[in-house]
Amino acid sequence: MPSTGSAGVCVGPLERGLAVLLVLARAPGGRLRASEVARLTGLARSPVDRIATTLARLGHLRTEERELVLAPGLMALGAAYLRACRIPAALGPPAAALAEELDESVSLAVPDGDAVRFVVQNTRRRTLSVSFGVGDVLPAERCAPGALFAADWGPQEWAVWRERAAADPRDDGFPAVPPLSGSRPGEGRFSALAAAAAAQGWAVDDQLIEPGLVAVAVPVRDPGGRVVCALSVVSHTSRHSAEGLRTFALDAMHRTAGRMTAALGSAPADPRATTAADSTADAKRELGPEYLQSLARGLAVLGCLGEVPGGMALAAVARSTGLPRATARRSLLTLEQLGYVASDKGLFTPLPRVLDLGYRLLSGLSLGEIAAPHLAALVEQVHESASVAVLDGTDIRYVGRVASHRIMSVTITLGTRFPAHATSMGRVLLAGLPPADRARWLSGADLERLTRFTLTDRDRLAAVLDRTADDGYALVDQELEEGLRSVAVPVRDREGSVVAAANVSLHAGRTSAEEARTNILPALREAAARIGADLAMVSGGRLRAP
Repeated sequence: MPSTGSAGVCVGPLERGLAVLLVLARAPGGRLRASEVARLTGLARSPVDRIATTLARLGHLRTEERELVLAPGLMALGAAYLRACRIPAALGPPAAALAEELDESVSLAVPDGDAVRFVVQNTRRRTLSVSFGVGDVLPAERCAPGALFAADWGPQEWAVWRERAAADPRDDGFPAVPPLSGSRPGEGRFSALAAAAAAQGWAVDDQLIEPGLVAVAVPVRDPGGRVVCALSVVSHTSRHSAEGLRTFALDAMHRTAGRMTAALGSAPADPRATTAADSTADAKRELGPEYLQSLARGLAVLGCLGEVPGGMALAAVARSTGLPRATARRSLLTLEQLGYVASDKGLFTPLPRVLDLGYRLLSGLSLGEIAAPHLAALVEQVHESASVAVLDGTDIRYVGRVASHRIMSVTITLGTRFPAHATSMGRVLLAGLPPADRARWLSGADLERLTRFTLTDRDRLAAVLDRTADDGYALVDQELEEGLRSVAVPVRDREGSVVAAANVSLHAGRTSAEEARTNILPALREAAARIGADLAMVSGGRLRAP
C-alpha cells in the first residue's frame, strides 16, 4: 500500500488516486480489472471503486466490460507539464527544422532523476525508424543525453543511480528500451563518458540502447548557461556509424542549439493565472461519498500548473482552482512529496514525472481507438451500427466501427473503402475541404452510378456538398446500396477543421429519413463532439489513422 506521507500534510486520496493511475499506465493497453488494481496497489476494493468513480467523472478513465481503462482526458495533466516547461512550444519548431534539414530523427529530452525523458520527438518515416515518443524514459547510462546530464551530477545523484542500477539490473523498469542482455556501462565508464561530454560539448550513443541505433546529443542551455534539455539526432548503422553521424550532424546541431538558447531568452507573453470557482463542488453534491473531492481537487491543482510557464505561487494556484489556500497548499505539498511538483522560491512547477501518468500510452492512440468507446456508447443508445472514416483519394476508408446486435445489420470491416460521392461520410468529408480542393476533387472523380438512386451529376453534387457544409450533416438514401440509409456528421480537430466523419447506418425499411434526422442525428452529433474532444487531447489533435 502507498505510504501515507507526513501526518497532517499528505492528502491520502490524492496519493492513492495517483497510485491507481500509475498502475493503469504501466498495464498493457492501460486497462485492468478493478480487483487487479487493488492487488497491485495494495488498496482495498472499496477505495479503488471510489477512486475509479472520481477519475471517470473527471474524464481520466472509463469502465469497459468490468475493466478500468485510461481515457484521453488524462493527458491534460501531462500537457500541463509540457506547457509549463516551455520546451515543446519554444524549441519544437527548430527541432523540426533540423529533422527536415538532416533527414534524420530529432528529439529533445530533459533530465528526470537518474533517467532521461523525451519531450519532443520528430521521427522520420522509414522501415528502420525510432519508435520513442513523448513521455518515454530511458536509463541515463544507455543514451547520449544521459552522459550530458550526468556531467552535472553530485554525490547524491550518483548514489541514486547506483541504487537503481543494482535493483534493476536488466532495466525492466524502463519499458521503452529492450531489457539489458549484456552488462551495462559501469560507473567508471559512465562517469568517463560524462566527463568527456562536459569537456567536448557533445555525447555519442554507439548502440547503447539497442544494436543498430546510434545517436549524438548536444546540450541546450538557457541564456544563463543552465542546461535545460538535450538535442539529439538519432539514426541507424545502415545509414551512419556513430562517428559518421557526429561528423555529419554536429555543426548543424550546434547552430540549432544556439537558436534554441535565443528562443528560451525571448520573453513569452505574460500569462496570468485564471480565476475560477471550485469545479468539484457539483460532482460532490451529485455523487456524494462515492466522489473523492480531495482527489479531484489535487488533480485540478496539478493541471493548473501549466497555465504559467516558470511556476505559480500558492495564491495563483488557489485563484486558478477556486480552492482555499490551505487546501491548495496541502495538494501541492503532497504532489511535491510524490515527485510530481517542485518548489523554488515560492513558485511551484510540475516535473517530468507527470508524463508517467499515461501520456505516452494515450498519445499513441489511433483515431479508431479514440473513437471506439464513443461509437460503442452511441450504438448502445440508438441500436444501430456506427462508424468513423477518413477521406482517402476518391474513397472513404473505415478506421473505426461498432456493429449493432441485430439479425439484419450492415457488415463492414475496418479498412473497407467506398466511393466518397455515394456515402454520407464521404459527403461530410468533401464538404469539409477548402473550396479549391473540393472543386479539384469534383473535377477529377469518377462519379460511378452504384444504384438507381446514386447522384452522378457534378453540378448537383456540388450543390449538395454546399448544403452539407451549411447543415453540418449529410443524409444519403440508398445511393451506395439499395435498402441502406445513413446519416453522417463531421469530426473536427481543435482548430475546427474536418479530419474525419462519423455515421450511423440504417436499414431503409426500418427508419425513415425524417426519423434519422429527429432520433439519430442529435445523438450522433454528441458522439462526434466527444470524439473530437478526445482527439484534441491526443497528439494535439493531429490525426493518426490505423
